[in-house]
Amino acid sequence: MGALAGLLAGSGMILIWLALTGEPPRWRSARQRRLTDLLVQAGVGRTSPAVFVLGSIVLGTVVALVFLGVSGAWSIAAAFGAIAAGAPLLVVSSRARARRSNLREVWPEAVDTLVSGVRAGMSLPEALTNLGERGPEAIKEEMRAFGVDYATSARFDQALDRLKARLADPVADRIVEALRLAHEVGGSDLTTLLRSLSRMLREDMRTRGELEARQSWTVNGARVAVAAPWIVLALLSTRPPAAAAYASATGALVLAVGGAVTLVAYRLMLRLGRLPEEERVLR
Repeated sequence: MGALAGLLAGSGMILIWLALTGEPPRWRSARQRRLTDLLVQAGVGRTSPAVFVLGSIVLGTVVALVFLGVSGAWSIAAAFGAIAAGAPLLVVSSRARARRSNLREVWPEAVDTLVSGVRAGMSLPEALTNLGERGPEAIKEEMRAFGVDYATSARFDQALDRLKARLADPVADRIVEALRLAHEVGGSDLTTLLRSLSRMLREDMRTRGELEARQSWTVNGARVAVAAPWIVLALLSTRPPAAAAYASATGALVLAVGGAVTLVAYRLMLRLGRLPEEERVLR
């Protein structure tokens, strides 16, 4: 009994020490993870989701107060406050989408450079670090940071995890996991795998480019159609008779219905007019 009690006491002390010295787990919902990925992809990864949401709310409040002072109608102020609060998310989503498109174009070149380095006798860490100097400009900063991480810790897995977090890209996730597996088990067919991946990425980029060229005018036209009524409302809010009409209960109901229809139409337009984006299943 004494030995068992000592074993349990020692185990308990070890668990307490790990709890006090280890990094606490960070539980995040799927929505928080998506917002974090969007911020990273948009180039503002240092901004936390909580700060981003708080800033959006503050922006919406300020815009609502401005329109309330100009028009004197609380319904108009609430409508444009809601639009302003959602504007940062639209901007971040647009920047993230542009960066994903840019990365989709440079990944085949990056994979070819990686294959050349491996075939030249470089180790996997050296080939990845080499992308910081000879790789495409869009990923040089992340690859240099990988080189610094690996040189500091000499832990390939940890450096790969940080690289995935910095890129937040589904294609990068696949490449990183292939490299991780090859490093652990010694994959002799790594170059063949990477060349197949490069060929697949080029085919996907070609097909997606043709479809986006055909659908871009439809998406842009739908955006103009969604924004036009609210631009007209912003101009009308400067006229007292129009502002007084929207300040009534009937006017507020009209704005609420219009806002709901606009939101549904915009979401439907995005679903029908935009190609689906690849999800990060190997995060």
